[in-house]
Amino acid sequence: MLHEFLTANRVELVNRCRAKVAKRPAPQPTTIELEHGIPLFLDQLINTLRSELNAPREGSSQLPAEIGTTAGKHGNELLRQGFTVDQVVHDYGDLCQSVTELAAEKNAPVTVDEFRTFNRCLDNAIADAVSEFGRQRDQVIAAEGTQAMNERLGFLAHELRNLLNTALLAFEAIKGGNVAVAGATGTVLDRSLLALRDVIDRSLAEVRLSAGLQVHLEPIGVGEFLRELQVSAAMDAKVKEIAFAVVPVDKELVVDADRQMLASAVSNLLQNAFKFSRRNGHVSLTTRVVGDRVLIEIEDECGGLPDGKLEELFKPFEQRSSNRTGIGLGLSISRRAVEANGGKLHVRNLKGKGCVFTIDLPRSPMS
Repeated sequence: MLHEFLTANRVELVNRCRAKVAKRPAPQPTTIELEHGIPLFLDQLINTLRSELNAPREGSSQLPAEIGTTAGKHGNELLRQGFTVDQVVHDYGDLCQSVTELAAEKNAPVTVDEFRTFNRCLDNAIADAVSEFGRQRDQVIAAEGTQAMNERLGFLAHELRNLLNTALLAFEAIKGGNVAVAGATGTVLDRSLLALRDVIDRSLAEVRLSAGLQVHLEPIGVGEFLRELQVSAAMDAKVKEIAFAVVPVDKELVVDADRQMLASAVSNLLQNAFKFSRRNGHVSLTTRVVGDRVLIEIEDECGGLPDGKLEELFKPFEQRSSNRTGIGLGLSISRRAVEANGGKLHVRNLKGKGCVFTIDLPRSPMS
């Protein structure tokens, strides 16, 4: 019986699931999050399976109310802690994976009815958690003001629609078999999907910053952190035909920061550098230590800026050249994200050549 298997292996299942969640790169999971989402749902699942065994209800989709209550609490808490909706889903997905993996390892017999109940519990828990997450998020967004939010949503929807339409057209052409994936059409598809990812990441950071959600400070090894960002940034640079170089960093160098916020800031600056640099130009990412400060510098070849225009770059909806793609929020979000981590973001103009954006953060006492 599945409920007997789950009961006998409850501790191992909870530990397995916690280990999977703990590997999530950012934000780091909290003890409260794990207590609400994993052990309670597992106990409710066991009780549901036992109840259906004692009093089968053929075709019934009714589940104990406490499953939805706990799942909703889980979704609300994750929003308050600054998590994204995909992480809410992954919490339950990790539990499902842990159960199926352990059942396969131990050859546990699972009937069709038990598997159906298991999936129904999981589906309902995910739905309730995501619904509560969305409800709370909508309340936070509404508090910012209807007019301002409508303006931003309009820009965002327009940008997403254009990028998605381009990606769909490229995909249709490739699917028809008339063009190669590695050709120019494939490059268009790559560029569109990368841009969609960038817009979504930027929007998630904007929601956290605007809602005043909690900043999760943790020790971050700067070298490892930048190597992780380098992977996706290198793909972006290749698509846009830009030479990209990252100067190696001392492995002992550490800053205390919110990983998601800092990643958003650095990624936005790199995206801008690739976007505005001339074709076949160069972008570099360098890290320096000056006293107790860590300076992460991104230099591009955008051609430089007009005199007196530096601070205007950081205003929302400002754009820095004739390239009008995007909604002009990237630099504003980057500055706010850096400041939320106790740092500063400023720009230096290289007249006739480009710009250097510098993220100035306090060095961790650990390094």
